[in-house]
Amino acid sequence: MSPFVPGTDIHIEGRPGGPLTGLRFAAKDLFDIAGHPTGGGNPDWARQNPLPTRHAWAVQALLDAGATLIGKTITDEVSLGILGENPFDGTPLNPAAPGHVPGGSSSGSASAVAQGLCETALGTDTGGSVRVPASFCGLYGIRPTHGRMNLAGMLPQAPSSDTTGWFARDAASFARVSEVLLQDKVAEAPPIRLVIAVDAFGFAEAETAAALAPMLERLKKMIPDWREEVLAPPGLVAWGRAQRTLQPVEAWETFREWIERDNPRFAFSVARGLAMGAATPEAERGWAALTRQEVRGRLRHLLPPGTVLAMPTTPFPAPKAGLPLPALGPIRDQILSLCAVGGLAGHPQINLPGATVAGRPVGLSLIAARGADTLLLRAALEMEKA
Repeated sequence: MSPFVPGTDIHIEGRPGGPLTGLRFAAKDLFDIAGHPTGGGNPDWARQNPLPTRHAWAVQALLDAGATLIGKTITDEVSLGILGENPFDGTPLNPAAPGHVPGGSSSGSASAVAQGLCETALGTDTGGSVRVPASFCGLYGIRPTHGRMNLAGMLPQAPSSDTTGWFARDAASFARVSEVLLQDKVAEAPPIRLVIAVDAFGFAEAETAAALAPMLERLKKMIPDWREEVLAPPGLVAWGRAQRTLQPVEAWETFREWIERDNPRFAFSVARGLAMGAATPEAERGWAALTRQEVRGRLRHLLPPGTVLAMPTTPFPAPKAGLPLPALGPIRDQILSLCAVGGLAGHPQINLPGATVAGRPVGLSLIAARGADTLLLRAALEMEKA
C-alpha cells in the first residue's frame, strides 16, 4: 500500500541552490504544512482542528535547504503505535519484508524512503517510532537528543519524550540531512570507546543477536577500546514498564481536552492506551518518574564523551501484518523494553542497517552522550566504509 495519506496531493519545491537541492522528502502526518490539514492518523483530528497557516520548523528547514516535499505520510493514530498499522489510513508497504509490518508510528515515512520514493522523510520518535521502522525496513534512522530540535508545528504526544527524527537509505544522505536539521557538522573524529549492552543482546531473540554479530565485530575493529556492560541493572523490562507508564499518562494529558470536547473515534488499542493513561495511579507515576532518574544516571555513567553504546534496535525483525489483537500486546511489550531507554534517558540514538533474519532487516543501535548526535553520524559513515 502507498505510504502517503489517502486523498492528499502535496508538492512543494525547495529553495534553489541549497545544500539538499535534488533531494526529495516526505513528512509524517504530524507535521504542519501550510494550507493542508494535519491529520495525525485520525479521521477526526483534522476535521476538528484548524488548518495550519505555516510549515512546521523541520519542514521549513528542509525546504530552505533545497529539498522538495512530495507528500504527507501515514502514521499510527496520534503516533500511539509501534507497528505501523492504521485502521483508517491503512498499513504502508514494508518493501524489505512484504506481508510484514513497516513499524510505527512513522510507518509511512520509513516506507516511502525504503521504496525509493524519496531520499529522506521526517518522522517522530517518542517510544521508538523512528528507531523501530528503521530497523524493520533496513534504513538509517535517528532519534536526536531530546530537547535539541525545534518542535514547532509538530503534533505532540508525550512532550517529555517527543523528538523529531528522520530516515535515509545510505549514510551519506543521512549525514547531509542530519547536518541541516541538527544545524551542526558531522564530528571529525570517530568514537574512541565502545560499550556493548550484553543484557540488551541477551533480551533480543537469538537469531537477531546472531545476525547482528558481524556488525558488532566490524564496530569492535573500528573502536578497539571496547567492553561489555549491563545496560539496565534493574532489568530492561522494568525500564519498559516505566516508559509504558509515563507515555500514556502524558498522551492523555495532551489529548484530554480534545477527547472530552469532541469524543473522537479511535481504534480500540489506541482508546485503551489513552484510558489506561487517564487511570494510572499516582503511586505508579511516581515509581516511573524515579525510574527515569535512575535511567538517566546510568546512561551518564556509561557514556562519557567519545563513547558509544551498541545494542539491538528491536528484539526481532518485523512481525507479520494483520495479527489479531491478543497477539500484539506481547510483541509491543518486547519492543518497548528495548526502546524505552530513548524516551527515558533522552540520549541520541541511531539505527544502523545491515543485518537480516530470514530475509527481514534488523538494525544495530548506537547511543551517545546527550548532545553528541554528530558523533553518531561519524560512526555511521565509518561503519558504512568498514
